[in-house]
Amino acid sequence: MDYDKKIDDFKNYLFLEKKYSDNTTNSYINDLMKFKKYFEKEKALKSIDNSDLRKYIKHLSESESAKTVARNISTLKSFYKYLLIDKYISKSPADSIVRPKIQKSLPKVLTENEVDKLLNIELTDNYSYRNKAMLELMYSSGLRVSELINLKVTDVDLDDMLVRIFGKGSKERIIPIGDYAVKALNDYITYYRGGMLKKKPSNYLFLSSRGDKMTRQAFFKILRAIASKQGIKTEFSPHTLRHSFATHLLKHGADLRSIQELLGHSDVSSTQIYTHITNEKLKENYQKYHIHGK
Repeated sequence: MDYDKKIDDFKNYLFLEKKYSDNTTNSYINDLMKFKKYFEKEKALKSIDNSDLRKYIKHLSESESAKTVARNISTLKSFYKYLLIDKYISKSPADSIVRPKIQKSLPKVLTENEVDKLLNIELTDNYSYRNKAMLELMYSSGLRVSELINLKVTDVDLDDMLVRIFGKGSKERIIPIGDYAVKALNDYITYYRGGMLKKKPSNYLFLSSRGDKMTRQAFFKILRAIASKQGIKTEFSPHTLRHSFATHLLKHGADLRSIQELLGHSDVSSTQIYTHITNEKLKENYQKYHIHGK
């Protein structure tokens, strides 16, 4: 019924033409495999119409969150847009389907004191120097975890204090990094990274205990262990360092446009969430300290 072939073609389109990352591409494909499972025994891909899709969305809504349903709708819209480009269909049945409104929650942010605790790592071996370099770089630059683990040694210019990033859609940006990150990176690269190669070459900057590229899962595990050891109680994820980077910049006077460039946001509306965080903190401080604030 064409499902497997068209989904596979779409996967190649996302990866090769749209330059999406493995994680983003796999997220699309996972959504489409659910779509395929629901329809393939009953309907040919070409015969699915708008009412069929609405029934499918209703089916998803019974067991999935609004956020997941919205993502699935976005996937279907993108998939059908590709089928139009491919001339497999002449009209998209997904055009009139509206995504549910998602209430955006403010991202979690560490305080500056908590960041100091997180970065105050005891340096004893190759791994602790690597961990120090990773965390200092993330907080100094606001990198996404995917950008961090995909860095090559040649992407870092310690003399000019710059790092070259290939973000979403392989968009390149150049970001300045601070003295602390430069020192941590210099120590790691000069004295400790070579001892992690396990007699096999690698261009990746941050290496695992096997001498391979660091993974997202391994980084998260390292981060949680360090946070626990440093007595940080706030629940957070690797992305929290990126949020903290942006929020602390804004708090100390950086303009929104500059933060947008540093984070690699294509639209400033994505960056504006950080003004809400600082406004919430301002309100909290007002209520706490102003004599008539309560």
